[in-house]
Amino acid sequence: MNNLEKKDQRGIIEYLLNKEVGIDLPKPFERDIYLFDTYVAGTTHIKGIENILSYIKDGDKLVFYREPENEHDPQAIRVETLKKDKIGYVPRQDNIIFSRLMDAGKILFAKVIDKEIRGKWLKIKIKIYLHES
Repeated sequence: MNNLEKKDQRGIIEYLLNKEVGIDLPKPFERDIYLFDTYVAGTTHIKGIENILSYIKDGDKLVFYREPENEHDPQAIRVETLKKDKIGYVPRQDNIIFSRLMDAGKILFAKVIDKEIRGKWLKIKIKIYLHES
């Protein structure tokens, strides 16, 4: 037994998986399942979206957060960058099934496909994925 295992008393794998260490190892059957193409709605209502646009690139991961208390849409799913900047929402016509999946504990996220400016509207096309672990 090496010194690390003696000191830790739990074994090297358990030690590496310990959240305090900060190492996030993939699980054996972890995968991302592509579900749907759509766009980010509501970008015209985001203050400073032009600044955020400057660092959003194709392939960037976007994070989803449920907003069941949203007064306009109880199935609302907020879309943020990894830097925690809100950029909009999953469109209302697309969010019913995705909100149910998230409410059931599933992890959904998006990747940026393309972005373009149409007048004052920033259209961010995304692919939605289900993270399965």
